[in-house]
Amino acid sequence: MNTVVKRIKKQTPKFFRTVRNVGLTLAAVSAAIMGAPVALPVILVKVAGYLAVAGTVTVAVSQTAVKHEKE
Repeated sequence: MNTVVKRIKKQTPKFFRTVRNVGLTLAAVSAAIMGAPVALPVILVKVAGYLAVAGTVTVAVSQTAVKHEKE
């Protein structure tokens, strides 16, 4: 567990920062759709649920990528 925390705190490469931001956007859009105060079609809410899962997994995976430093 300690190594995972250290890995998450290290610097993330630019590509994975971009991927992380896309994942955050997917999660935010899905939250907006699921939290809408109007009645939406069931399929749209279901797709929003899948977007939430995809967004959070993308964020978690991209955050653990670290730059390889030459020794």
